[in-house]
Amino acid sequence: MSATTARIDATPAAEAAATLAFERTDAKSLVVRLSGTWRLGAARPGAQALTRELGGRPPALVVLDAQGVTAWDTALLAWLRAAIAACAALGIEVDRSRLPTGVRQLLHLSELVVEPARLDEESPATFVGRIGAQAARLGESAVGTLRFLGNLTLALGRFVTLRAQFRRSDLYRLLQGAGAEAVPIITLLSLIVGMILAFVGAVQLRLFGADLYVANLVGIAMVREMGAMVVGIMVAGRTGAAFAAQLGTMKVTEEIDALATFGISPMDFLVVPRVVALFLMVPFLCLYSMVLGILGGSLVGIYMLGLSPHLYLDQTLQALSLADLWGGVFRGALYGILVGVTGCLRGMRCGRDAAAVGAATTSAVVTGVVAIVVADGILAVVFNALGI
Repeated sequence: MSATTARIDATPAAEAAATLAFERTDAKSLVVRLSGTWRLGAARPGAQALTRELGGRPPALVVLDAQGVTAWDTALLAWLRAAIAACAALGIEVDRSRLPTGVRQLLHLSELVVEPARLDEESPATFVGRIGAQAARLGESAVGTLRFLGNLTLALGRFVTLRAQFRRSDLYRLLQGAGAEAVPIITLLSLIVGMILAFVGAVQLRLFGADLYVANLVGIAMVREMGAMVVGIMVAGRTGAAFAAQLGTMKVTEEIDALATFGISPMDFLVVPRVVALFLMVPFLCLYSMVLGILGGSLVGIYMLGLSPHLYLDQTLQALSLADLWGGVFRGALYGILVGVTGCLRGMRCGRDAAAVGAATTSAVVTGVVAIVVADGILAVVFNALGI
């Protein structure tokens, strides 16, 4: 058995000097013993000594022994990382069992960090390769979306059975943000949309002397379609984008991972309150938008066409039915769920950098608006088939 020792005595007298020693127990094993104080700013052996030792007679196993280290900081971790990398380059196995527990855990965490892949490595050179890569990404996205929807369904089941893990204060705050705080912009847009519908209808109906039917046009359009559509698109651009940005930022700062570490379901704690808040508040916003849109149309009918307020109101009530009202409210509830799900989906599947948060926010708005338009078309066909 042979041993070589490299000692450096350059630390204060109160602390033992950093010492590095190599001991070969047999032809296949090399024990690297570290002792003394390993701190930044103090003289200590470099990793070149280990490289020289490995270059002479490379062993099959290197045992890192730091049981003699009395004090350490990141200087020790940096040396060990360099030693492990040198061993990996030569294909030598490393035994870390004799390292302090804290050192092993920090080394493990440092090795979990994955360096970002370069763009030229991600993009295949050939046209067929790019098509295949895009198809693979679409497949992964579809699987991830289905997994998210399945987990959300289970989380909503726990919410209904009062077993979901979330704070009521968060739900109340989300209800306020999705409902009361959206009233001013919904008021403005609904009034303008109602006035535009009435003005466009008046220009055409006046050609036939049917000015009175402007009330029918505005009432039916706002209650059946435009009230829910205006609110849905506005909520997608306002609240859905906010949800994606909030969850995406939490993903970047690893807050979502911290919740999972503490045994708290991110779906229960973050996603369910947001989806429930939109599901509850968007129908009320739709009712409010319907009323404001009819009011905006009445302003045009009364002051531009000279219609009586009582006549306009009576004509509106005759044109509408309770089925129209329930259909509009149902659309609003569905649009709220779609916006909540798309916003949370994009946020939870966000990347881990600032650019990914912006991309997730943009994708949430686009996906939410597209989902609303597609759902509106499907519901129009279904309601027509049902005679609603």
